[in-house]
Amino acid sequence: MFKILILSNGHGEDLSGSLIAKEFIKSGYSVNALPIVGKGKHYEKEKIKIIGKTKEFSTGGIGYNSFKGRLSEIFGGEIFYLLRRLHLTYKLRKKYDYFFVVGDIVPVFFAWICKKDFFTYLVAYSSHYEGKLKLPWPSRFFLLSKKSKKIYTRDSLTAKDLTLQLKKKVSFLGNPFMDKFFPRNEEFKKSEFSIGLFPGSRFPEIIENLVLILEVLEALSDLRYFQKIEFNFAMVHALSVARIKEIFQKRGWLKLENIKDVYFLKFRYKSLEVNIYWNNFEKILLKSRCCISMAGTAAEQAIGLGKPVIQIEGKGPQFTKSFAEAQRRLLGKYVFCARNYKDKNDQINQTIKLIIKVIYLIKLNNNFMISCNANAKQRLGENKACHKMVDDMNIVIKND
Repeated sequence: MFKILILSNGHGEDLSGSLIAKEFIKSGYSVNALPIVGKGKHYEKEKIKIIGKTKEFSTGGIGYNSFKGRLSEIFGGEIFYLLRRLHLTYKLRKKYDYFFVVGDIVPVFFAWICKKDFFTYLVAYSSHYEGKLKLPWPSRFFLLSKKSKKIYTRDSLTAKDLTLQLKKKVSFLGNPFMDKFFPRNEEFKKSEFSIGLFPGSRFPEIIENLVLILEVLEALSDLRYFQKIEFNFAMVHALSVARIKEIFQKRGWLKLENIKDVYFLKFRYKSLEVNIYWNNFEKILLKSRCCISMAGTAAEQAIGLGKPVIQIEGKGPQFTKSFAEAQRRLLGKYVFCARNYKDKNDQINQTIKLIIKVIYLIKLNNNFMISCNANAKQRLGENKACHKMVDDMNIVIKND
């Protein structure tokens, strides 16, 4: 039995890593996980053994963070933590036959320095950002190594681009984090129009994101049309039920009837009502006709399902102006965002106009949704990404 260690570098990367791990296990492999940043909660959920003690950082990893966010990484000890994770990986390297790395240059570097045969899913990079992918130095050197067995990308444009750049076959077989949404049997009731609200998953910025979304909803509450819309918040456990009650009630929202489910709340502001759920993201996303998002992976999954996304730029450290702009380049023209605003009120007013525009397009323009679905296949791919990737790796392993 071959032993595989999965190295992943972030919340969305852990999700993809955990789904690939499950598929490896189905194929008879022994699999452990070493999340480089974060607690690796997705691995815990799928009962994949996590190696070493993990630690959560406020920014969730190195990437499109604000300057303040990067300082907080350094002073929060993230650099030293990464070095300890690298040392642990090196010590354990001989226990595994292959590494499977998910993310960016960091896990690729870990695999290369350990001199292990490795497979790479470069979920963090896309040619859609710049038109041509500029891999950070010295990623190219690592990926051209004989130890780099196979490279997978997050979209077809990047696969073609990297195949030309590296003169080595690079494949796009879909995105593992989309698999659980297929096949999708959406049956929308004609009377119901649901909007998913995704303030993100990173604490403490999730609080500021939540308040900004609430400010948009409060401004919407004066428009009678929105009485008919169902708004559903997807919350993470970092924000407790008690904290949510405090935030809403301080802003003048009225808590509605007592509900037996501990992880469900309902609030009203004027004539507008919102539902707040924990542990229910997938159901909310599938039910939604469009989303208001200040999140990373959630927006990608929405676009992958052909659902338009309305972004609201935040202060970060993750969901900043630059992160939001990069996300629009990555996911295409069905991510809508108020950009050239004078102040917060102007941002809120422009966002409301975009919400109305998107609802109008969904309801009255059939070509709009056809186009959204075509964009979904182009940007995120189709079903069974995990199965296709593991099958492809099986061929390489058997030939070895």
